Amino acid sequence: MQRLLLLLFFCPLILVAQEKPQTDQSLYVVIGAFGVPRNAIEFTENANKQGYAAQFEMKPKRKLFYVYVLRTEDRKAAISECIRLQKQSPYSDTWLYSGLLGENPQVVKINEAERKEAIEQLAITEVLEPSPKEGMEDKLDTVVKKAEETEVMPQIKSEPVVKDPDTKFFLFRITALVEGDTLAGDVDVYDADVVNRNRKSATYRGNDAVNVKPINKSGNMLLECEVFGYRKVQLPINYNTPENTDGVSLEGNQIIVPFELVRLQKGDKAIMFNVYFYKDAAIMRPESRYEVGSLLEMMQENPKYKIRIHGHTNGNSAGKIVSMGDSKNFFMLTRDNKDGHGSAQKLSEERAMLIRQYLVENGIDANRMEVKAWGGKKPIYEVDHPAAQANVRVEIEILEN
Repeated sequence: MQRLLLLLFFCPLILVAQEKPQTDQSLYVVIGAFGVPRNAIEFTENANKQGYAAQFEMKPKRKLFYVYVLRTEDRKAAISECIRLQKQSPYSDTWLYSGLLGENPQVVKINEAERKEAIEQLAITEVLEPSPKEGMEDKLDTVVKKAEETEVMPQIKSEPVVKDPDTKFFLFRITALVEGDTLAGDVDVYDADVVNRNRKSATYRGNDAVNVKPINKSGNMLLECEVFGYRKVQLPINYNTPENTDGVSLEGNQIIVPFELVRLQKGDKAIMFNVYFYKDAAIMRPESRYEVGSLLEMMQENPKYKIRIHGHTNGNSAGKIVSMGDSKNFFMLTRDNKDGHGSAQKLSEERAMLIRQYLVENGIDANRMEVKAWGGKKPIYEVDHPAAQANVRVEIEILEN
């Protein structure tokens, strides 16, 4: 009960601060940074389950994705929350950034007076809490002083790579061909000796050293890399003699496989595989932020792009439709949501319109976008297929570029 009271005390501050627009004066209390979008999403969800108002900031072209629990221009509030989390939460490595997160964030130096004041203030609230574990104060001093002395970005923790004797080290280097930027994505592996290649054998992270297992005796594989906003690339390669494939190189014990992706062109259509909606709702789930952010960035970088947003559902049954309402929260159910009823085509239209509205809210001209609602008329799988959930999707078609 006492912990709940403390949590309720801090939550209003966090929620109010996060409603403010980002500025170059913003301070972020960061609890984690990741090189893989999926890990950032899972870390954020776990933090929220523990009662922390965590959000993430993702830049598709950057390798780091930041999870933070507070954004504010109040330096004192930011320092207090940073130190509180270091002392009283599982996130003892919490740090403080300033500026526009994801652009050029800088670790904030906390001077001795500010640190002491924050700890003293925290001690007052600890009257309601059990005493901190022995040694925690020393650990706090070490963490804070280390950040003050170095003033550099804390290193991202990663698990050590363990070499399986039956595998080979691969690094799938995914970049944008024109810009040369590193792109976050995965590489799917298919057995090239199998006639029906619809079923992939494995998936590996891009831009990280990974242990790849052989999938057949011949070594014949088909690698496929598809990052939203870019054309899919397929590469036949032999696991036993990968160096014989054009472009593939060996660096020490690593096999470097390059994937240079080009932007979608007129007539191309791409499925937003990582955009998910709440049941019966035209509201996206939080894990959709990354991919709609990629779409936004694509539209920002290419002002000549005009697109058509296709909405699809699984089946054609009419039913309940939950719309966003006045909340302007594209990624969470709120009290402002509106309940309605309509056809499957209507639901698919509202979902496509939601993405259009998200882009408009972020500065994209509405005249550059069209919407097409299909309902369940164009399924990928039968309605009762185990993978039928994939029928619920949004596709982006390039009309002009």
